[in-house]
Amino acid sequence: MPVTPPATLTLDDVEAAARRLAGRIHRTPTVRSDALDELSGFRVFLKCESLQRAGSFKIRGALNKLLTLDDAERARGVVAYSSGNHAQGVALAARMLGTRAIICMPRDAPAGKLQATRALGAEVVFYDRLTDDRAAVAARLVAETGRVLVPPYDDPAIMAGQGTAALELLEDAPDLDALLAPVGGGGLMAGVSTVARARRPGIAIYGVEADTANDTYLSLRKGERVTIPPPPTIADGIRIQTPGALTFPVLRANLADVLLVSDDEILAALRVLALRAHLVVEPTGAVALAAVLAGRLPAPRGARVGVVLSGGNVDPALLGEILRAA
Repeated sequence: MPVTPPATLTLDDVEAAARRLAGRIHRTPTVRSDALDELSGFRVFLKCESLQRAGSFKIRGALNKLLTLDDAERARGVVAYSSGNHAQGVALAARMLGTRAIICMPRDAPAGKLQATRALGAEVVFYDRLTDDRAAVAARLVAETGRVLVPPYDDPAIMAGQGTAALELLEDAPDLDALLAPVGGGGLMAGVSTVARARRPGIAIYGVEADTANDTYLSLRKGERVTIPPPPTIADGIRIQTPGALTFPVLRANLADVLLVSDDEILAALRVLALRAHLVVEPTGAVALAAVLAGRLPAPRGARVGVVLSGGNVDPALLGEILRAA
């Protein structure tokens, strides 16, 4: 049974973030699809963060964080670390507010996300995902340059910004029975679960992970944060080894469970979205829907289910390969 979440994040925080972000980002659509209803047995409501500025929900948290800085802090510039979507979100937020960003990215980051980050004006510093501590690389740059760190998830302003997606979703579909979103470091799920728990207390909230990137799944079962080896999943946005120190207590308080899906199930969901719902997402963006289509969601037939499609920044060549394999 969910318990009262810790005071690291409140509905008031998310509502304040929504006021800061108003007019600066897209109010993304909530999409219905008869095809998905027939395939899943549920009434599915897709929150299309794949259509957000910079291609994912990440601009919500990044811009909210930068808007909470004072003028002197913003003038110093910012540092972030990310495999792609947070990188683009921070780069865009920095450009919007007239400051500069340095982004630490793994050498194996998707080429399209790397190019997009640079195109938004950010400087990129590489690290090795297998041997380097990305947070330590970023901390060194902060110390050397005096810039402000913009973490990918473990920050109250980041979590609050991400939660604004759920404010919009629950305005469009206020009587949801269940809500699913992918879980990486936990910033998105911390934000949306805080909103959902406050606005609709009886809702069942599920995180979804790839079965090879199951750090939050294991952590919830152990009752403390677990660290796993670098996960090999195709869903690069959730290749996280341990939940955030701030996000994990919120997830532990709010989630009914974490559901696991295979890479094959993620790719099948991506194909369904492209070919049946006519929506292009990246593999991470299809993770939550994969759980619905694979029969992982423990809900009665006909339940009203909200699904966050977290991002759409898929490499065109990879998308072509995935669709040709259908």
